[in-house]
Amino acid sequence: MTGRERVHTAMSRRRPDQVPREVGFTPALFERFKQETGSEDPAEYWDFDTANVGFKPAESQPDFSQYHPEGIPEGRAGEYGTVSLPGDFYHFTRRQYPLDHETTLQDLEEYPWPDYTPAYRHEHLEAEVQRLHEQGKYVTGFSGHMWEIAWQMTSMPKLMMQFIEAPDQAAYLLDRILENDLFTARRLVEAGVDCLMTGDDVGMQDRMMMSPAMWREWFKPRWGKIYREAKQINPEVQIWYHSDGMIEPIIPDLIEMGLDILNPVQPECMDQVKLKREYGDRLAFWGCVGTQTTFPFGTPHGMKAAVKHLIETVGEGGGLFLAPTHVLEPDVPWENILAFFEACEEYGRYE
Repeated sequence: MTGRERVHTAMSRRRPDQVPREVGFTPALFERFKQETGSEDPAEYWDFDTANVGFKPAESQPDFSQYHPEGIPEGRAGEYGTVSLPGDFYHFTRRQYPLDHETTLQDLEEYPWPDYTPAYRHEHLEAEVQRLHEQGKYVTGFSGHMWEIAWQMTSMPKLMMQFIEAPDQAAYLLDRILENDLFTARRLVEAGVDCLMTGDDVGMQDRMMMSPAMWREWFKPRWGKIYREAKQINPEVQIWYHSDGMIEPIIPDLIEMGLDILNPVQPECMDQVKLKREYGDRLAFWGCVGTQTTFPFGTPHGMKAAVKHLIETVGEGGGLFLAPTHVLEPDVPWENILAFFEACEEYGRYE
């Protein structure tokens, strides 16, 4: 059985003849969902095949005030000390970076890093996975970001400069994040998740945010360590990697590292049929329905045509999980969402 066939079999265990599918909503569109359906749960309303488990939040948080002289509104600091502030458009936010000032290696060593190891944060995982498996769900769990956490602590320009001018600080920062991601990944796999979700947004619309060589130097070894340890615990666990944008240069690297599922495979950024042709014997593809084009600006007819095309091409022989490439924004017409599910039902059945 090829990697793609193995992934397809697991993802489709509840309905082996049907392409699995899901959607996610931003807050404003979630309110529209509730108005239209009377439901509070899209996964229950449309009977999604997947369910996610994760760690519980920390019971207390360090005092990050010395890293934010501009102040921290209550409840706005994350576990790594990054502050998210409301933007001026819908759900979008802006950030305060706790380490965007001049730092030394000692500053990083003394930083109040989060601790994921207390039992109360993860001792529930085995029972939760078992409960969801008894419902026939394909269970996922997210190990955490790496690049995204790092630059959201330092600011992106500073981290990019540290790769060149202060590599000892960049390495320490990434290794502390890796330590937490690795512990999280181990516990999720030990608990029995079907799919370990990982990833970072390293792609832009037509190229990567950094050179492939820089990604291979700084991130490939660290993600590779997580993938190896996950597969050592359970060789059958499926590894999922998310990056927005165009990341085609590193897809062979991800496969070499042990990747099974690529997400979100934006049609505006990469040729999905080409990727299926080149890597479809080793990879499954999760996402694929464009949120820059089809969902917001298409018609219901166009949506159905796009879904049918994906099933006939990227879904040929299995290995396709249909979903928007991002959570759906407020400008997406409700009729297009209904057309997506209607098309999945009409065309998404394997012979």
